[in-house]
Amino acid sequence: MNRIFTALAITSSLVLTQACASQVKSSQTSEISILNTNTIANANPHTDHNMENDHNQHSGHSSLEPVNAIAELKTPSKIIPKNPVYLAIDIKDKAGKPIANFDKFQEQLMHLIVVSDDLQSFQHIHPTYKGNGRFEIKTDFPYPSGYTLFSDYKVAGKSEQVSVLKTQIPGQSPTTPKIDLATNKTFGNTKVNLKLSQPTIKAGQEVHVIFNLQDTVSNQPPADLKPYLGERGHLVILKQSSPLTQADYIHAHAMKNTPKGEIHFMTSFPKPGKYKMWGQFNRNDKIVTADFWIDVQ
Repeated sequence: MNRIFTALAITSSLVLTQACASQVKSSQTSEISILNTNTIANANPHTDHNMENDHNQHSGHSSLEPVNAIAELKTPSKIIPKNPVYLAIDIKDKAGKPIANFDKFQEQLMHLIVVSDDLQSFQHIHPTYKGNGRFEIKTDFPYPSGYTLFSDYKVAGKSEQVSVLKTQIPGQSPTTPKIDLATNKTFGNTKVNLKLSQPTIKAGQEVHVIFNLQDTVSNQPPADLKPYLGERGHLVILKQSSPLTQADYIHAHAMKNTPKGEIHFMTSFPKPGKYKMWGQFNRNDKIVTADFWIDVQ
């Protein structure tokens, strides 16, 4: 996903359907409701940032034609927090016909980012393609809340796009913890120090984001860092908003040729506000997810 999605207009819809306990099958589902439909004109106006070489290089706008696909999310009619369920995402054209062919990017056919409204729960998962435009995944929702699903895929021969889908897990939502602006945290066996290129981050300005990683035992850069989805690391950023929309979503990929133990990104923040960042790195095939809040002026 060699792009930063700061403004990707899309067409998306959300459909909740009854699914069987073991898997999601369209022949065994019945539609319950259509919760929302968003239609925005241009499917891919964003600028593509090239992280393959020096951070000053930008590849400009994608030369591929946008597809304006429609994504439909199907879930069981009843979801209990922490209980795994099957989800299905159907990708269709504007006429409602399933789209069959997709291109891999960043080693997957679809990347699915699932976040709770309070931005405390985060998942980056990869649904399995079942054919005829259908993707399926088994996952769970940790607690009652609204959840937004950013479905990132690439119809064959077309430019990459993101569809925004939503679902609600009923029940009493937990109290939202205070926003922690700490820049030094420990995640399992990894200490992470977040560094930014300027002390005050202003909306619209390009920012150099650095994750400095150290092993908790040796206090040295980890010797077991491996590529994750073809990159040194991935970075997802969301603006604290209600409701979450495509305009709040940023996805960046790590720069190459950076110092040992440092994972670098370049990005920008479109509007002032609080943002949460999730940097993801691979230590000996175990993914470390390092989350930080930042304040953008």
